Amino acid sequence: MRITVFGATGGVGQEIVGQALAAGHEVTVVVRDPDRLPERLDRSALHAVVRLDDPSAVRAAVAGRDAVLSGLGSRGRKANGVAERLTGKILAAMEAEGVRRLVAVSAVPVGPEPEDDPLVDRLIRKAIGAVLAELYADLARMEAALADSATDWTAVRPPKLTDGPRTGVYRQVVGGTPRSSRSISRADVAHAMLASIDDPATVKQGVGVAY
Repeated sequence: MRITVFGATGGVGQEIVGQALAAGHEVTVVVRDPDRLPERLDRSALHAVVRLDDPSAVRAAVAGRDAVLSGLGSRGRKANGVAERLTGKILAAMEAEGVRRLVAVSAVPVGPEPEDDPLVDRLIRKAIGAVLAELYADLARMEAALADSATDWTAVRPPKLTDGPRTGVYRQVVGGTPRSSRSISRADVAHAMLASIDDPATVKQGVGVAY
């Protein structure tokens, strides 16, 4: 499969690239700063490395691809519209090239409240939501842009991210949020995103994932 990955220098993005290469996919990465690509990602194994600030190169990077995956997001508490703005560039390039399949990382608080969630989980989520309100608002606007696009999009929504290993064992709710969603590893988020590519049930849906 030919895939293009945006945000390959981030935690989730690195995992997507590593797992995609291990699975034998042809991988092009689009990054804001190529110098930030970690050493563990073998550049010689990549099809191409493209800068995000070059619109013509971004269009070329998505042209003819089977799927585009985005691990883009803010690196701190101040979102500054990063997810919404950069996803807009992805959508413009994809729509210009007629590429349809897009899987992007979002966050559990952007999705619906899980039914019958324990009080302690609701309180924790509310407290975290207050601290990271700007980030979640940016992701919500990003998802709105996805919904308004012509792409076959999926927004994978994890809770707190950890650096644990890939297990391939996690709960997933299409169009909803798993009960007591507290954490999941970046590696398993990447696994869920790659698995979503060929899953028609996830098209034009938010997908909650958690342990």
